[in-house]
Amino acid sequence: MSQPVHVAVGVIVNAQQQILIALRHDSSHQGGLWEFPGGKVEANESVQQALIRELEEELGINAQRFQALTQIHHDYGDKTVHLDVWWVTAFSGEPVGREGQPLKWVAAAELTDFDFPKANTPIIDAVLQSLS
Repeated sequence: MSQPVHVAVGVIVNAQQQILIALRHDSSHQGGLWEFPGGKVEANESVQQALIRELEEELGINAQRFQALTQIHHDYGDKTVHLDVWWVTAFSGEPVGREGQPLKWVAAAELTDFDFPKANTPIIDAVLQSLS
């Protein structure tokens, strides 16, 4: 079995306490589903460095304050992922879908109204639990 894909994930919260989600491209793994922004941790890169880099590359923002939320291991059958999930509570810049992906700010309670990859279900649970 191949090594899990290690991913740094940001649950980005704005001043209105809304959370940013992005729509995965149809051609990508789990395409057509919503996700929390982030990406692969590269060799010789810390999770925090990967989070900062990925959010800048994907969204054009600079994560300034973040803290660990949860870690998730999930096997999709064709791919296994290890998600390091971080609250991002301060950032500079205005998020834009630099890779053409649609973005949406939603209230935490609305997260369950969107279709996410299965690995994201525990992230949503952790978000809702921490805000209750």
